[in-house]
Amino acid sequence: MTLPRTPSFRLDGRRALVAGASSGIGLAAAVALAEQGAHVVLAARGADALAEVVGEMRAEGFSAEALALDITDLEATATAVAAHGPFDVLVNSAGLARHAPATETTAADYDAAFNLNTRAAYFLAQAVARGLIAGNRPGSIITISSQMGHVGGIDRAVYAATKHAVEGMTKAMAIEWGPHGIRVNTLCPTFIRTPLAEQTLKNPERAAWILSKIKLGRVGEVTDIMGAVAFLASDAAALVTGTALMVDGGWTAD
Repeated sequence: MTLPRTPSFRLDGRRALVAGASSGIGLAAAVALAEQGAHVVLAARGADALAEVVGEMRAEGFSAEALALDITDLEATATAVAAHGPFDVLVNSAGLARHAPATETTAADYDAAFNLNTRAAYFLAQAVARGLIAGNRPGSIITISSQMGHVGGIDRAVYAATKHAVEGMTKAMAIEWGPHGIRVNTLCPTFIRTPLAEQTLKNPERAAWILSKIKLGRVGEVTDIMGAVAFLASDAAALVTGTALMVDGGWTAD
């Protein structure tokens, strides 16, 4: 009898692109991939912040480089992906939130949220997939979605709409690109302590609501998503595509 062996989480020899990588969840994802041996290209709009992060990663012995990029510029994004790719792994963590009651949503906030969270995410995934298909290479495309891609929330009609859209496009892309060996998934965190979430967490009423929904009784930390990113990127998730990995402390369990 030959015992089975767990597929490796290692990513040696693979190139990864992480968008929104200068802080928060994106930075944690970049480190998680680098820890598994990937060469990581960290992309974000702020060149100075990227340079600092990449310097720290290299000091730790990781293979990393910076790419100043605004992924809402679709032409620049396609050009950059073609020039620096193909990428075996994409983690798209770029996103924004413009929270308000649905009766007070402005067209400007609606457009800004969809422009980055949905439109830019769609075409970034497309650019990476095109490079993989042209090179006849398999790959893993991961979009940082949200538990709000599966439920609703107070003052979050627009944000939830963008993330529900991301969940739909992920399923369709997984169907189309599966024959090429390209896996497409989302990772759906609950509230994570990042600058994006801090304003909500500082509101006592909202903080109480959040903790009442998270069955494990605590807000997430960026480290809580790192293992999930490494898993989805690796051969350990070789049969996982078109799905959402919930890292929500049980929020969506009921």
